[in-house]
Amino acid sequence: MREVYRKRVETLLEALPYIRMFSGKTVVIKYGGAAMSSADLKEEFATDIALLRFVGMKPIIVHGGGAEISGYMKRLGLPVHFVDGLRVTDERAMEVAKMVLVGKVNKEIVSLINHKGARAVGLCGDDGSLLTARKLVRLGADGNQVDLGQVGEVHRVNTHLLSLLEADYVPVVASVGVGEAGESYNINADTVAGALAGALQAEKVIFLTDVPGLYADLEDENSLISDCTADTVRDLMENGRVSQGMIPKLEAVLAALEAGVRAAHVIDGRVAHSVLLEILTDDSGVGTRIRPAGGEGGE
Repeated sequence: MREVYRKRVETLLEALPYIRMFSGKTVVIKYGGAAMSSADLKEEFATDIALLRFVGMKPIIVHGGGAEISGYMKRLGLPVHFVDGLRVTDERAMEVAKMVLVGKVNKEIVSLINHKGARAVGLCGDDGSLLTARKLVRLGADGNQVDLGQVGEVHRVNTHLLSLLEADYVPVVASVGVGEAGESYNINADTVAGALAGALQAEKVIFLTDVPGLYADLEDENSLISDCTADTVRDLMENGRVSQGMIPKLEAVLAALEAGVRAAHVIDGRVAHSVLLEILTDDSGVGTRIRPAGGEGGE
């Protein structure tokens, strides 16, 4: 029994310096993948967020809901098509995406976090013009412009609204933006997380994925990179050594670091309590930490 108590105390003592380091700091967390589809992982994620809040950190959650959107579109007989990891979104697809992201997924996440005792509030781009968006222009492999429909990129972030809310609440942001004329845009959730983190000068931005992290060689499962700089990420991307689905995530990582975020983390959301393991322990095995070019950055 004493051994059990000793291990518990050691765990708490291990967390102490990280709690002290990050108390009062903003941490943006992109929530998605398996962590959103498993009932157990959903509960564990909500618990992690509540704990971070209770020890003085300011978590902001950004989520997508790609799997659920695709599921509803298939039920409605609508085509599902992606280009470079981005969903092609026509008017009908946008209607489904907004219904699923804002009306269903967002409220489920808010409810789970509230149930754990922290106070969460759901938001999307329309709320207080939180995310003003413009149409994303994308070039295909042939150099010609690809029309992705109502797919947007973040133009402006209402940081004042988020700063007001994060003092007392956990903001939960659906990745839907609003255009200058009031039109809706589907924005990749990774892109939104990176933009929010950069605009807020967050201490960290964390991306939950369905893989252990970044690999130096996609064919070698032993080549996981635990720590690197933005220069390494650029090299991997330029040499085609990352999967197509990872491209928007890494573009968001680079944008956040260039905007002044101290560190980005790509972690395995399939691991129970991966967010706590990344932020509050010495464990370096839950993903990849990426620091700004030149090697500077936080823990």
